[in-house]
Amino acid sequence: MLTDKAIKALKPKQKPYKVSDGLGLYLLVQPNGSRLWRLKYRYAGKEKLAALGVYPETGLAEARARRDELRRLHAGGVDPVAYRRAAGQARLAAAENSFKVVADEWFGKKSPGWVPKHATKIIERMRRDVYPWLGSRPVTEITASEVLAVLRRIEERGAIETAHRAHGDISAVFRYSIATQRATSDPCRDLRGALSPRKERHLAAITDPKKIPELLNAIHGYEGGLVVRCALRLAPLVFVRPGELRSARWSDIDLEAAEWRFSASKTGQPHIVPLASQAVAILRELHPLTGHRELVFPGERSPLRPMSENTVNAALRSLGVPKEQMTGHGFRAMARTILEENLKFPAYLIEAQLAHAVRDSNGRAYNRTTHLEERRAMMQRWADYLDALRSPKVIAFPYVV
Repeated sequence: MLTDKAIKALKPKQKPYKVSDGLGLYLLVQPNGSRLWRLKYRYAGKEKLAALGVYPETGLAEARARRDELRRLHAGGVDPVAYRRAAGQARLAAAENSFKVVADEWFGKKSPGWVPKHATKIIERMRRDVYPWLGSRPVTEITASEVLAVLRRIEERGAIETAHRAHGDISAVFRYSIATQRATSDPCRDLRGALSPRKERHLAAITDPKKIPELLNAIHGYEGGLVVRCALRLAPLVFVRPGELRSARWSDIDLEAAEWRFSASKTGQPHIVPLASQAVAILRELHPLTGHRELVFPGERSPLRPMSENTVNAALRSLGVPKEQMTGHGFRAMARTILEENLKFPAYLIEAQLAHAVRDSNGRAYNRTTHLEERRAMMQRWADYLDALRSPKVIAFPYVV
């Protein structure tokens, strides 16, 4: 029988040679000095060899343990090499169908159609909250209780909304794995109602026409810098998402055509905002100051970065408009309500202008040019309506912070 001391003393020769340890195990010493563990056995009347590792990475004790394991398989009528090959293929298949592998593939397929910020949030959520527990598990073996345990960990830190979003992401991965024939079911379907309910978020907005004049007069009385003043006045006219407003680029705006074209931040789909004459006038006023730059509303610290996400809200607060009454996002709700209830525009036009997912009677998504002329008329009517509401005399906002 071999010993470690004897193995270390073995010297390479011009030709490979064997040194037996017993029970079919031997060390094959190569001319280049490498020492390979081999197990010789007979199966179905034929002599076969099994590779058990390389010394010293696989030590003497480990080589003997592997020999004994294969001998037990052989004693049970199993071909050890065929068994190990099948087991290895099964492990490889499981690794290729692990949740992380499938999820990364799903993300790679879907993310090009998302805005970068949305894509980053999803992959970071996966890496932080999902992969550590589900990443290495085959998608065919993950149970509803495993997924729920992952979501409960998120809930326990108070991130209820994140838990719901993670649930949706995980379910999307399983649906993708079903579509690619790597799984047959989505365990997330069995978790409906299992999570704590989402906390309702009500973004403050003024939707009473009687209160809008005071808000508009306060905005037109803003005495801050021109960039913020123009952003504040433009916000109610275009009612885009706050991030879309502050990240606006001059290259996306055609003042002659009175159009602003960009990709909606939520869907990543192309979107067109027809610009009313009042909106064009505001942008023409600002153009001499920032028109030579990429951003319409650059930040104070760096012209290469957009204004802070809190700039418009901070401007509203400086005018005495409390956060419980109005936010930058609230201009969307204001337009949505007044356009339908007071100006009687059809909901599908308003939803399309809000860059919401709107479909026709056949279930087809409207593209960016759908009803463009009707929306153009609606945006001008909206701007004229706001002008009519606003008193020519600037008055202080009545709320007290």
